[in-house]
This record gives sequence, C-alpha cells and structure tokens, in this order.
Amino acid sequence: MQVIATAGHVDHGKSTLVRALTGMEPDRWAEERRRGMTIDLGFAWTTLGSGERIAFVDVPGHERFVTNMLAGVGPCPAVMVVVAADEGWQAQSAEHLAALDALGVRHGLLVVTRADLADPEPALVQARNHLEKTGLAGIDSVVVSGRTGQGLAELEAALARLAAAIPEPDTEGAVRLWIDRVFTITGAGTVVTGTLSGGSLRVGDELDAGGHLVRVRGLQTLGEKAEQVSATARVAVNLRGVDRDDLSRGTALLTPGAWMPAQVIDVRLDPDGNQRREAVLHVGSAAVPVRLRALGAGTARLTLARPLPLRTGDRGLLRDPGRREIVTGLRVLDIRPAPLRRRGAAAARAAALDEVDLPDSAALLRWHGLLTGVELAAMGCPPGGAPVVGDWYADPAHWSSLGGRLADQVSRRPPLDPGITVDAAAQLLGLPDRRLAEALVAPPLVLEAGRILPAGRSLPPPIAEAVAELAAELAERPFHAPTAERLAELGLTGKALAAALRAGALTSIGKNVVLLPDALDRAAEMLARLPSPFTVSDARVALDTSRRVAVPLLECLDARGITRRTDNELRTCRPHD
Repeated sequence: MQVIATAGHVDHGKSTLVRALTGMEPDRWAEERRRGMTIDLGFAWTTLGSGERIAFVDVPGHERFVTNMLAGVGPCPAVMVVVAADEGWQAQSAEHLAALDALGVRHGLLVVTRADLADPEPALVQARNHLEKTGLAGIDSVVVSGRTGQGLAELEAALARLAAAIPEPDTEGAVRLWIDRVFTITGAGTVVTGTLSGGSLRVGDELDAGGHLVRVRGLQTLGEKAEQVSATARVAVNLRGVDRDDLSRGTALLTPGAWMPAQVIDVRLDPDGNQRREAVLHVGSAAVPVRLRALGAGTARLTLARPLPLRTGDRGLLRDPGRREIVTGLRVLDIRPAPLRRRGAAAARAAALDEVDLPDSAALLRWHGLLTGVELAAMGCPPGGAPVVGDWYADPAHWSSLGGRLADQVSRRPPLDPGITVDAAAQLLGLPDRRLAEALVAPPLVLEAGRILPAGRSLPPPIAEAVAELAAELAERPFHAPTAERLAELGLTGKALAAALRAGALTSIGKNVVLLPDALDRAAEMLARLPSPFTVSDARVALDTSRRVAVPLLECLDARGITRRTDNELRTCRPHD
C-alpha cells in the first residue's frame, strides 16, 4: 500500500477527483457536503489495475484550514498536487506547495482537473513552472476531468508509476504513528487513525500514547481487520488503557523506550526562510508553538511548548498563524542540545552545527561526549563501532580528555594517599555511570581494591628503608611475621603500612600479620612436601612459625584453593599440575 495526500487551492476538485478514483466520499462531515468544501481531513482508498492499493488523505484547500492540511500531509510520503484548468495557479496552490517543499516531500504527481471547462495547457505550464523551483520539479503530470471521467485511466497509470517510485519504508524500525483522528466506538472504546510511515503494528503490542502505556486491542487498514499492519499504510488502531479525552491530533503512538521526548532542539533552517521569535512548528500531525533563538545564519534553537518525539533528520516547518504564512522549513539536527550559558556559546554552537549536513552518531558523540547506544538510536543515529563499556559510546577526543583529567587528579595526590574510589572519580569527572570511571583506568593508573592510584608508585625513602630492614629480618625465617610492636618500631603503621601494601612491597594475610610478597607461594611449596592430611600444628612446625601466623596463612591458602580442609582439624594440598 501507498498513502498519497492531496494538495491544492480550495474548490479545484481534489475531493471530486478522489471520489472518481475510489467511489468513496472523502468528506466526512455533513457541513462539508452541504457547503461543497472540505474542512477537515478525508480518507478514501482504491485498488489500481496494477494491483497496488492506494490510500488518499484528502486535505482542505481553504486558507483557514491550513493547519488541518499540514496534519494530513505531514506523515505522507507522496502528494497529488491538484490545479483547476479554469482557474490556474492560485494563492493556496502556492502555500500548499511551499509547505510540501518545506516538509521535504519529493514524490508526487501533478493533476490538472476540470479539463472539460477550459484548455488545460496554460494551467499545466504555469504549475510546472512553480514546481520547477521545488523538490517536486519534474514530477509526472496528468490532465483529467472528474466530472466526465476524461484522463482517469491515464491518472491510474501515473499513480501506479508513482507508487512504484516511492522508497520502501523500514518495516522493522520503531513505530511513530502520528494521530490525525480520535474517536470512540460503542463496545470497542478508543480508536485512533493515522498514516503508518515506519515499523509494524500488531494486535497485542504495547505502545506509548502521550505518556500512557496502552495495548493494541484491534487493527484495521482500508476498512479491513488485520492482525498486523506494516508501513506504509493508513491504519485505525483500537486501544485499551486510554480514554478518548487523553488523546488528540498531534499525539503519537510510539514504540516504548525507542523515542526521546524533545522540548529544546537545534535545527537547520531552509536557506530562503525567515526567522521569527515565535511561530508554530508543524511536524507529523502535530502543531506546537515554539520560541526561536538564532544561532547562526542558517541555524536556530527552538523551545517547544510541549515535548514531541523527534529524531535527527526529521523535517518540519514553521508557520506564522497570525499572518497565515509559512516562515521556513527546517531539519532537526539535535534533540538534546547542551544549554548555552557562556558568552559566545551560540556562535560556537552554530559553527559546530555548520560542520555537518546531517549529523551521524560520530557528530552526536562529538557534541555530547558520552551517549548510550539506546540514546543514539532514539536520537536517530544508531551507533557504529564498539562501546567503551557496557552500552556507553564516547567521542574519542572527549574520552582521551577524560583519561588525562583522571590521571592528572590522581597524580596530584600525596605519596601516602590511598587513591580515590571509583565513585569519587565518576563524580569528579561528571560521569553518569561508575563503570565509565573504571574503564578510564589505564597506565599510568591502576585499579586496586576499588581505588584508583598510580601504577608502580615508588615508596618514599623512609618507608622503603623500613621495608628493606624488615625484608632482611625475614630472609632467614620468612614466616616469622613481625609483631605490632616491631612494625611500630619500623614506622610501618597507618598510611605508611598501607602504602607499602599497595605498592606490593609487603602482603597482609590477617590483622597485624605482615609478610613478604612471595610468602604464600613459598608456603605452598613447603606444605606440599608434608604427608597428607596434616594439621595446623604440622604446618606451623614445617614453616617454623607461630600459630598466630599459621592459622591466617592456611586460611589464605584455602581461599586460593591450594589447601583444602578434610575435616575441622586436617588439610591436604592440591596436587601440582
């Protein structure tokens, strides 16, 4: 299926043409039929001779209903521009074309109607000249009469060619269905309609509807029930979990967790556009008042009156409803820009935005420093490359800078300082996840017992001398651990002892039990020569030490799996490989 919107001046035959093609009445309201003028969006569909199913979104052509027109055209991938042969190009023809160009619509068909009332050639030439200045330049054209049926066969053939030329949508991506109609059905509840431009909907799906978690109770497309509908399609969705009054045109049905609400965005404006301090942003079926702050000649920051689910690359337009004119088209560049707090920040931001045409994940990381893969995907740019840790991705320059700052902070600390905790490092660097601080630890830093400190930091001379004296004492009797009094005599207490332990000059096997770093390995070799099983007393004798040392030493060897208890009193040694 393809969904095509109509566009054109009031009373140029858009609805008549849709009736002739589909046999359906697109005007839903009695007032529309009484006045012979479309006021709100109308919907109809048909199956072409080629087998292609086409759904039409018929829009009003009167200047008072441009907001309704934009709500219908916004999500559609293609348009049928209608111009009457007997009236030619008119004011709303121009405004509708400007809107289509601003929204980035590039697939369409020009239809000159009422060929039975006037020579269509002047209107055709005039319309082509106007289209030539837009993204719809060179589109196919057809001359018809909805009243007599002239040219309808040619129109169907042209519609088939147009449908075949529209790019295939991403049916596996996240859903964002802009709602253009909300109503209730007795016995069914709340129903919304819209143009599904990406992803797929299934009965039973959970969706986010304006902050309400809802479930798809039923689906219809082109008047037929369905278990699943894939883009592109007109779809009616029966929802469970939300009242009709909670939703309105401009709300979007979203895949939960796949979109980020944006209230401040940076955008690139169309080159020929104007800048106003206040306007209305039209995107999808939404119309939201915004305040503009110019950043550079072609970029601006918009503050929205309410958040919208936007992504990098989204097209929209700004309109001045007071003057009833389109201000400019725009493309979304960043949906989470950093605040502009310092003098010159706006100019610097404009320069950064000007470096890219359309941002990719590398550009977003350059602007934000750190983002998760989920955030990048929700912003419209799935990540490339490998994460630095978990789902976190980093700009290389920013990551290097963070590592440098961490190393600088740690190196400035006093020699006996125990280093900083991972949590403290994360807070110091403003990191959102402590795992990032851990991942930043690299030479000349090491992570020991949850603290970050310099690798191989040399001991101050007094401590090094005390360690050397103790090592000499333990040379002949390596398991004759010094007493607390002897450690105090050597000055190896408090921070000094902690520094020696962190540096690996000594090892602690229990409270106030300190040995040389290779003591456990040497003990394992000596105990392996004992007949198994052996007692603590056997070990104490073999190691020439006291029970004060033997008990915690054996417990350390137990923890390493070198020795193993066979009962409360006996142990065996693990066989050597």
